Amino acid sequence: MAGVLFWRGPRVGVIELHGILATREGALNLKSVAPAIDRAFGALGKGGGDVVLDINSPGGSPVQSELIGAMIRRRAEEAKARVHAVIQDVGASGGYWLACAADQIQASAMSVVGSIGVVGGSFGLNDFIARYGVQRRLYTAGQNKARLDPFSPERAEDVDFAKRLMADIHERFKDWVRTRRAGRLKGDEAKIFDGSFMLGQQALDLGLIDRFGDLDALVREIGGPRARPRVYRPARRRGLLGRLPRLVAADVVDGALDALEERQWRMWL
Repeated sequence: MAGVLFWRGPRVGVIELHGILATREGALNLKSVAPAIDRAFGALGKGGGDVVLDINSPGGSPVQSELIGAMIRRRAEEAKARVHAVIQDVGASGGYWLACAADQIQASAMSVVGSIGVVGGSFGLNDFIARYGVQRRLYTAGQNKARLDPFSPERAEDVDFAKRLMADIHERFKDWVRTRRAGRLKGDEAKIFDGSFMLGQQALDLGLIDRFGDLDALVREIGGPRARPRVYRPARRRGLLGRLPRLVAADVVDGALDALEERQWRMWL
């Protein structure tokens, strides 16, 4: 019975990074992911070894992307570990940022990869509330405290301000990719960094990934034919939402929470 319940063969540490990058509970963020990162690298011991990032994320918060990526690199250097990334369906934008924390990146030929850019925006509701006789009463201290308020007319200087912020974040993203993919990027940087997402084949041609592969094959390549993954997952959502089955209803809840988080002007990778 013990042989059925407990695998006694080689194990390869796999950190599961699935979902949107955001600060809310239940999403990928440093608070939820850090314990899994520490356990995976801590299990290697003094001799170092290999850790795999199992990535399936369309991106999200640039701050959480950077924090998680930086922590993975710190733990890898401390443990003298080699980090591999496997992109599943999607490793785009912030998801690709996470992949670049690895020393080597694999994906499927049909995985969605890249999207090295920044998006931001909101809705303009000033005409809408005026139509229904709603007056906006907003009081601030500081000339630009209410920048990009969706209930006020858009100002050209605010648009310029937002674009400068996005350009700064984009430069940090590009620098991260250049550093982590040094010597492997191919072709025109204008094409690589234009914000487009692409399939795995184009990503391979541009040097954004190293080869095609999948998680099972990589685990066996690292640990041998009898190796199995030891999966380290982020902290789960607690309470009622955490008990919902991962069916359509739960996905709808996640989508609604993501939409609520976007109710004000935000920037996302």
